[in-house]
Amino acid sequence: MAPDSLERIRSTIRDVPDFPKPGIVFKDITPVLACPKLLAQTIEGMIEATGINQVDKVVGIDARGFIFGALIAARLGAGFIPVRKKGKLPWQTRGVDYALEYGTNSVEMHLDALAPGETVLLADDLLATGGTAGAALHLIQQSGARIVGSTFFIELGFLNGREKLAQHGPVHALITY
Repeated sequence: MAPDSLERIRSTIRDVPDFPKPGIVFKDITPVLACPKLLAQTIEGMIEATGINQVDKVVGIDARGFIFGALIAARLGAGFIPVRKKGKLPWQTRGVDYALEYGTNSVEMHLDALAPGETVLLADDLLATGGTAGAALHLIQQSGARIVGSTFFIELGFLNGREKLAQHGPVHALITY
């Protein structure tokens, strides 16, 4: 991706101080999503960062990961698989609990979403501590599918989430803070 395009995307991300709680600076990506050119460049950049041009499925994590995952899947000619919060999928699921700073959470995926041997790319908007992405990768691994990597729009590098995901293949981020 051209440096000037990347800088335009970065400068369009809005910092929202003290959201969702005091001391946190939230990275608001909605201005990027609202601009068709920047959104298209973001999707292309996330794909380009991986070096991957073909996969069977792209898995996106509830909720903003659905945006990026579905657009990446469409661009790659792949299927899209949602990983959702517990109790939100209408069919038989497999789930995994994962630790948060203040407790636990759960995500699920349909049992028949992925077949053994299918190639899968994980896509999400944000890599922070790696808990949710790690849980999604665990679900993918349980299915017998082959993880080819993970791609994120933004990585908060100071939270070291990448370290938790490294065992599941290459980790890529378009923008790192």
